[in-house]
Amino acid sequence: MTSTIALSIFRYVLIVALVAFAGFPIYWMASTALSANSELYSTGQVPWPQLQKLPELISAMAGVPIGRWLFNTFLIACGTTVLSLLLGSLAGYALSRFRFRGRGLVGFLLFMTQVVPEALILVPLYAMFITLGLLNNLMGLVLANVGFSLPVAAFILKSAMDSIPYEIEESAIIDNCPRFGILSMIVLPLIMPSVAAAAVIAFFAGWNEFLFASTFLMDRSLWPTSVGLASFIGQYETPLSAVMGAALLFSVPAIVFFLLIQRQIVAGLTAGAVKG
Repeated sequence: MTSTIALSIFRYVLIVALVAFAGFPIYWMASTALSANSELYSTGQVPWPQLQKLPELISAMAGVPIGRWLFNTFLIACGTTVLSLLLGSLAGYALSRFRFRGRGLVGFLLFMTQVVPEALILVPLYAMFITLGLLNNLMGLVLANVGFSLPVAAFILKSAMDSIPYEIEESAIIDNCPRFGILSMIVLPLIMPSVAAAAVIAFFAGWNEFLFASTFLMDRSLWPTSVGLASFIGQYETPLSAVMGAALLFSVPAIVFFLLIQRQIVAGLTAGAVKG
């Protein structure tokens, strides 16, 4: 009995410690955002949040198109997610259900895309986007991100599809249901946790995009929030309170999105690991 109580206390203490560890960056950003720059540079410490500094923060960010940057970030993340799931589900289904020559090579090439760093293809991708007219265009940025998110989505969905018995699809095939109908109406509903996991990975890849955006987008109105935050850094002085305020606004939607579907993420990442 005593050991059970001690274990429960230890468990709750550990949970509280982990929550505090995860939440401290949010507290740090809020405290820094609600502090004067002079105070931050002089003491080097982050005090408790000072709500009376909120009007000063709003005034400092008045000339910054943070709303537009957040909207651009949302478009990039959603576009990356939709295309990655659409193409990834088709690729995953083909690799899981069809046997064709070169199937292993296709899987290997998809895997190799994760080995190549983004910076390595930056110059050739820049030249190609100039030719295609995709430079300084959000669609070009989405396509660049899909190139790295698609293989991850394909492998996650393929792993989940491998755990589904093929007999489930046979009755639909006998009834002349097209393959796309089988995929969309039978297979995908059965692996929704894996779809959610792939969606989250693709969403955050687009949400945190910086390298391609800082290279391909010259128009300030097209910047995502990550590039906008980097533009705050000055040669002689950086408005830390404004940077942290914008970073807080940038972080909150992603945190809320993650909390809403965290159960599906855990289930999706473990899908296919245990069969039965």
